[in-house]
Amino acid sequence: MSQRILVVDDETAIADLVEVYLQGEGFTVHKFHNAADALASVNAAPPDLAILDVMLPDLDGFTLCRRIREQHLFPILMLTARGEDLDKITGLTLGADDYITKPFNPLELVARVKTQLRRYTRYNQGAAPAQPEEYDLRGLQISLSAHRCTLFGEEIPLTPLEFSILWHLCQNRGRVVSSEELFESVWGEPYLDSNNTVMSHIARLREKLREPRRKPRFIKTVWGVGYTIE
Repeated sequence: MSQRILVVDDETAIADLVEVYLQGEGFTVHKFHNAADALASVNAAPPDLAILDVMLPDLDGFTLCRRIREQHLFPILMLTARGEDLDKITGLTLGADDYITKPFNPLELVARVKTQLRRYTRYNQGAAPAQPEEYDLRGLQISLSAHRCTLFGEEIPLTPLEFSILWHLCQNRGRVVSSEELFESVWGEPYLDSNNTVMSHIARLREKLREPRRKPRFIKTVWGVGYTIE
């Protein structure tokens, strides 16, 4: 069965273009032009990945992303026409896994979709075993084989990227991991100096772990260097 992609964009021409390229790669596309219909579709039958435009006629894409993340962990890719850093950071903070700025190259969009699906599939259907497969850090437990994270016994719903970030930091506990290393290890792409992606995901991860802002218990920032879990 082909993987199902949700496309939400009120610009018919763009939605149609994305649909053509994704169908050409063998994906099944479910296309909507407003947030309400898209959310109803997600709740009825969750897709394998969602592509959300920021500007929608009823709810904005950020709100739609947040509502999806309340129940689902499949990858979300945001489309933004403005290209502003604030839009990108907002989307990533709310749980989006990636973003692409309009106008975009359809082939690049397809490549990013495939990258997100590979990562999501790998972490949800079993990656190659790592040693060890679990960490228990003062009440924070994370298991690779179960792809599960709990905090004092309460399960924490992490997206695949958030899980990957936390797992990489746990694997390197006691060592400071630079933003460049973290990005290239988790995203598998070259790091750019102006890239705020790592910072946005760390902020979202800390929020889910209910970290105190001034004295975080788990993920600590070493200013000018990177992040560490002691």
